[in-house]
Amino acid sequence: MSAEQDGHQQSGRHDGHLGAVYEARTPEEIARLYDAWAETYDDEMGRNGYRHPSVALALLARHLPRGAAPLLDAGVGTGMIGDWLGIAGYPVVEGLDISEGMLAVAARKGCYAALHRLALGGPLPFADGQFAGIVSTGVFTTGHVGAEALEELVRICAPGGVLVLTVKNTVWNDGFKAGIGELADRIEVLEQTAPYVSMPGQAGTVPALAVALRRLG
Repeated sequence: MSAEQDGHQQSGRHDGHLGAVYEARTPEEIARLYDAWAETYDDEMGRNGYRHPSVALALLARHLPRGAAPLLDAGVGTGMIGDWLGIAGYPVVEGLDISEGMLAVAARKGCYAALHRLALGGPLPFADGQFAGIVSTGVFTTGHVGAEALEELVRICAPGGVLVLTVKNTVWNDGFKAGIGELADRIEVLEQTAPYVSMPGQAGTVPALAVALRRLG
């Protein structure tokens, strides 16, 4: 990789749909942009070699027993990981997302027991400990959601349950790691990956990591 390419990779700048959603300033704008992107999202992310779903699934399968239910796909998007969760032995999965367009694509895949139009970062209409496991890929990133969503996700995860989250390095260093530390009486870190590039096909991709947490109870 040339010095010029390396500098661009660390910049986090992107063109097209991806650049637009990263630069969005309000949840409403993010939802509108994802609505417009929904029908071509899977193809575009596939061409970019999108890794978050496969990394998250590997961590979840390592730490959450097969058959655990229900699970929550928090930031479901088009449901890229939903079919894989069923194949891996997790029989009941619900999903939430801010974008109606993304949820419509996810619904067509037939992988989810229920889908909810909701945004992370505020209160969620689920009971304490409702989900045996929670997975969230590509949500804790530029212009989207940060550590403010952690406490609520922990609340709705069952004692002994597992949360697997992918987090962009910039978000991790800008409060997310500290947010995990502040919840040390309620969660333990099971595993944290080394930083990796989530989209090798996008030169502007800032590295991210994935973390597996267990809810203490």
